[in-house]
Amino acid sequence: MSRKGLNLPTTMRFTHFVKTGWRSFWLGALVFPILGYSSSKYMLTPDQSMQVKRSRLTAAMAWHGSSPWISAVTRGAKSEFRRLGIDVVAVTEAHYDPAKQVSDLETLTALEPDILLSLSVDGLSTKPSYLQMVDAGTKLVLLSNPISGFRHGVDFAGIVKDDVDGMGQAAAHLVAKAILGKGQVGVIYHEANYPITNRRDRAFRKALQRYPEIQIVSEKGFTKKTQTAQLAAAMMIQHPSINAIYVSWDAAAEGVIEALRISGHKHTKVITHDLGLNNLIDMALGGNMYATVSDRPNEMGKLMARIGAAAAIGAQTPLYTQVDFNTVTRENIAASWQIAFATDLPKLLQQVLKPNERQKVSKQ
Repeated sequence: MSRKGLNLPTTMRFTHFVKTGWRSFWLGALVFPILGYSSSKYMLTPDQSMQVKRSRLTAAMAWHGSSPWISAVTRGAKSEFRRLGIDVVAVTEAHYDPAKQVSDLETLTALEPDILLSLSVDGLSTKPSYLQMVDAGTKLVLLSNPISGFRHGVDFAGIVKDDVDGMGQAAAHLVAKAILGKGQVGVIYHEANYPITNRRDRAFRKALQRYPEIQIVSEKGFTKKTQTAQLAAAMMIQHPSINAIYVSWDAAAEGVIEALRISGHKHTKVITHDLGLNNLIDMALGGNMYATVSDRPNEMGKLMARIGAAAAIGAQTPLYTQVDFNTVTRENIAASWQIAFATDLPKLLQQVLKPNERQKVSKQ
């Protein structure tokens, strides 16, 4: 990512944190929150872009499910494909059903796309279908999850992923900032075997250990997001003095916000990941939702499209490309939404935010 427009003191403080640890970083961080974490970014040269345009390529996308997040990935990919003169012939989504995704891939095989962008629901069951397309000449770019046994440059062109460790660490920093570096914390974590959330949760715990005056007093795991309201209610009965609660992702945090509202714990702060309308409204109104860490799905789609285009013309492509993240507080909701989704802020959220807050658009 280009650093153009980044607040230099913020960047310097993040570098200082990496070198010296969380404790020495904390005081400055209370004033200058992290806005993003710079990582590698793959670009085509002008000559490569012209070669892609002359090649009249086609592309397809086979997603695991549907959500505002995956819609943002799709929009980013379509935008980049359009810029490069690549025709998108189909977009499918599998409703998180491996059998449905296998069927989708078989349908896409008949279209013979030059490029396929995809996130596999289940690598074991979908692997033969991907290989069939790859053997026919399609260049595969994966989102987030690798597929066991696949060889970079042979079976797939690259993987675009989040900085999950950095996001977990940033969430810990936000917890410390929310409670001024001292107090009791509850953790409601994703107990299912899912590498992205599991690793992000571990990074959060490890980073929070750097704050000697913050104590995790309760940890409760969930497998379904509908469980979190009950877990949060039980947590607050057992530990009514909890100052902040970390939750694995936004949709799961909605139940926590509901439980805190019902129980009257107005001052317990919630920190999570991703952007969701309900929790952003609560944040904008000064409720329990204090902050969230957002990745950049629109940028992920653009990166995937570029990597696929490069592979289709025989250019060398990176194994991993990592996107940046933003920390989102009440002050930068509008800017963060635009960076993540590249769409207008929902009207309801626009109405909640004050006019001067809506003008704080980041230059990142």
